[in-house]
Amino acid sequence: MAYFLRNKGIIGGIFMIVFYQLAMLGIFLSGYSAIPKNMPNLSVAIVNEDKPFGEEFVRQLSGQLPFQIITDMPLEEAQAELQDRHLHMIVHLPSDFSQKLSSQGGQATINYYVNGSNPSTVTSSMTSVSAQISEQIRTQLQPPNASAESIMPKVSSHVVTTNPMPAGLNNQMAPMFLSMAMYVGAMIYSMQSLAALNQIMGIEGKWAAFLSLQGLNIIIALIAPLIGVGIVFAVHSYDFPTFLKEWLVHALELFAAIEFTSIPVMLRGQAGMIVNIPLLLSQTIAGGSVMVREMMPGYFKAFSYISPLFYSINLDYNILFGGGRTLEFVLCLAMIAVLALLLNALFYSLKLLRMPAEIKEPTTQSLAIKIK
Repeated sequence: MAYFLRNKGIIGGIFMIVFYQLAMLGIFLSGYSAIPKNMPNLSVAIVNEDKPFGEEFVRQLSGQLPFQIITDMPLEEAQAELQDRHLHMIVHLPSDFSQKLSSQGGQATINYYVNGSNPSTVTSSMTSVSAQISEQIRTQLQPPNASAESIMPKVSSHVVTTNPMPAGLNNQMAPMFLSMAMYVGAMIYSMQSLAALNQIMGIEGKWAAFLSLQGLNIIIALIAPLIGVGIVFAVHSYDFPTFLKEWLVHALELFAAIEFTSIPVMLRGQAGMIVNIPLLLSQTIAGGSVMVREMMPGYFKAFSYISPLFYSINLDYNILFGGGRTLEFVLCLAMIAVLALLLNALFYSLKLLRMPAEIKEPTTQSLAIKIK
C-alpha cells in the first residue's frame, strides 16, 4: 500500500476526489439556496383596466404579493415583456370586471398570463400564485354574513399559458441535457486537441497548426451536433425546420464551448481541467434551466452573461417552445465564441514554439554536414 500512496497517479486521483466534492457541493448548495429564497426577485405586472374600482384592489394586491410589482404597464407592452421573459406573470383586471360583478347573474373574470417557456420553478410558482390571488380577491369581495359559496361563482380565474411545453419532464429538461452534452464533449475535446496542437506545431509551423486546428474545430462543430439533435428529435418528433434551427444553434454552441473551455487548457495545460470542472458545474445553475437569471445568486448571475449554456438553453426554449430575444441570444453566443477564439490566439502567441529535440539540439555531425 505504501508504494501506491507514493504513486503520482494515486495522489492525483485522491486530489480529484477531494476537489470534486469541494467544487460540486460548494457550487450546488450555494446555487440552489436561491430557491425559494430569491423568488421575490421575480417580476409580476398588474394591469388594471377597471378604474376606479380596481385601484384599491391593485394597492392591496401590491402589498401582499412577494414579488417585484409593476402597475404602470399597458397589457400589450406587458405581454411583450412576458414573451421576452423580463416579466414572469401578468395579472389582468378587465375593464368590465366591476360591471359583471355587480350585475345579476354576471361573472367577473381575472386573467393571468404565464409564459410556459421557462424553468419549472417559475411556471409552477406563478400558476400556484394565481390561485392564491383569486382566493384573496374572493375574500375581499365577500360581504358580511355572506357565505364564501355565494361569492365564488361571481369571480372566475382564467390562466393563459403562452408557449406551453408538451407534457413530460423530458421536454422540460431537453434544452439543458442537449446543451450540456455538447459542452461536456467540447471540454474533453479541447484538452485532447490542444495536446495534439502542441505536437503538430513543430511539424507544420506555429500559426499554420493553430489555423488548421480552428478549421477542424469548425468542421467538428457543424457535424457533431447532428447526433445529439437527431436523438432529441427522434424522441420528440419535431418538424424539419425546427431540426435545422436546433442543429445550427448547437453547432454555434459547440464551437463556442470548444473555444471557451480551451482557454484554461491553453494557459495551464492538463491542469486547466481543474478550472474547467467548476465552470461546468456552475453552468448547471447559471445556464438558466433551473432558475431564471433574476433568481440566481450574485456569482451565478454574473457568470450567466458569459456562459455558453445560458444562451444555448434559452435558444432551445425559444425554438422548441417559443419565446423572444432570439437574435440577442444568437449574437451573444457568437460573441462569446469570437472573444474566446481571440483570447486563445493571444495566449497561443505568447507561448514559445516547442521544437522536436533533434532540431532544438543539433548534433556535432549534423553541424559538420551544414558547414561543408
